[in-house]
Amino acid sequence: MENKTTKKITRVEGGEATSAKTFVPSDESKGKARNLRLIAALAWIIAIGAEIYAILQLQKVPINTTMLVVLIGVDLVFAVTGSLLWKKSNRLSPASEKEPVRFFVQNQLGLIITIIAFLPLVMLIFTNKNMTGKQKGLVGAIAVIALVISGIFGLDLNPPSVEQYQKQTKEVESLNNGQNLVYWTKSGHSYHLYQDCSYINTARTNEIFEGTVAQARELKNITDLCDRCRNRAQKEKNLAIPEEQIETPQEPGKVETPAE
Repeated sequence: MENKTTKKITRVEGGEATSAKTFVPSDESKGKARNLRLIAALAWIIAIGAEIYAILQLQKVPINTTMLVVLIGVDLVFAVTGSLLWKKSNRLSPASEKEPVRFFVQNQLGLIITIIAFLPLVMLIFTNKNMTGKQKGLVGAIAVIALVISGIFGLDLNPPSVEQYQKQTKEVESLNNGQNLVYWTKSGHSYHLYQDCSYINTARTNEIFEGTVAQARELKNITDLCDRCRNRAQKEKNLAIPEEQIETPQEPGKVETPAE
């Protein structure tokens, strides 16, 4: 039997307790994802606009190094902002692995935009005839660093998918008496089946959140089930088998007489 924690439990509202058989984002999640994607697209447009303006600056003589550095900074800030918002929207409304092209593009669009927003500028900086070697070295290095940083934020090494949500939900329901209910904390990296799990009942924990597997992924990008909770649930399920269903081994040489 699950014990109660003394920590504050906050129920996450919104979303739907979708069955493991089919994962379909709620209308609320779809709406949030759509809004985030619109804002991300706007941020990316500003980033590419900063890149285009920087390219135009390369045509001028003398070249304003400070202006180029500022424009690269603007490009970086808006490119990263767009990528972070886009990733969050994907957690709210993930793509399906059954559509590989769409799945790749939707989840790695931040990296694609990074290449568009920085690579042409980097190439033009190093091939520009109006810049001195010192200018190329300084501005080029800054542009390359910005490209790498933006690429790191744009790349998604563990992209969410409909199939992943279904698999994770199925595991939780199988261990939790059919309930799609988990617990997590603000700084945690796993979701839990038990609110009294020792991993989330520490001195550092003031609040525990309660919701579905999808909500844990949407809000905190938590993808792993706590090993301690999994082992505890498996043990409890085994112990819960009625005694009459447990076969008693017979003594060697003894034959059981059928009941009349």
